[in-house]
Amino acid sequence: MQHVSGRRRPSSSGSRSPGLLEFDESRRAGRALLAGLDEAGRGPLAGPLVVAAAILPPGLAIPGVDDSKKLRDRARRKAFEAVQESAICWATGLVEPHDIDLMGISRATRTAFERALGGLSIKPDICIIDGLPMAGLGFAAEFVVRGDSRSLSVAAASVLAKVTRDTIMIEADRLWPGYGFASNKGYGSPEHMEALRRLGPCPLHRLSFAPLSSPGLFD
Repeated sequence: MQHVSGRRRPSSSGSRSPGLLEFDESRRAGRALLAGLDEAGRGPLAGPLVVAAAILPPGLAIPGVDDSKKLRDRARRKAFEAVQESAICWATGLVEPHDIDLMGISRATRTAFERALGGLSIKPDICIIDGLPMAGLGFAAEFVVRGDSRSLSVAAASVLAKVTRDTIMIEADRLWPGYGFASNKGYGSPEHMEALRRLGPCPLHRLSFAPLSSPGLFD
């Protein structure tokens, strides 16, 4: 599953803390297109891993866009719409729970990054990824610790990934009621753990993740 926007170059009016945009401009170094990438859902017990990639117009500030973890849900969804409208292009790459169990989380993360980048309608000149360096990627990238708090493009990707995954988990709550997916988003909350003991796992659960991988969990 991938989402890609069309091209659009809106007005750059509006205020935004200049640090995020200045970071991206410093990394471009004359190269026109920079893609920010970030993931959501690496650690939960259920649901897909989602990576988003976003290419923003050079010099464009997008009011309200920040590290998705700093934003409340309403502000995050508003930022999601702003990124969709402003980005030159964007895409998401997903890895489903069954494939996470087969691949392991490290390979699944690399795969999701490659799917997101491959979904872009335009190929970037440089990629920035939030986090520590990751070996084995099929493309060149600069890894930036706390990149979602330093780069506007990575912050935009973090919003796209988080809102996309949250929407999937809200729908999953309707398909597999009882686990509280709409509120816990697949993380191991007390409500979720109690439901697992009562109902057992559903197709969205990652059976290779502890404590699901523990043979005594459902006794």
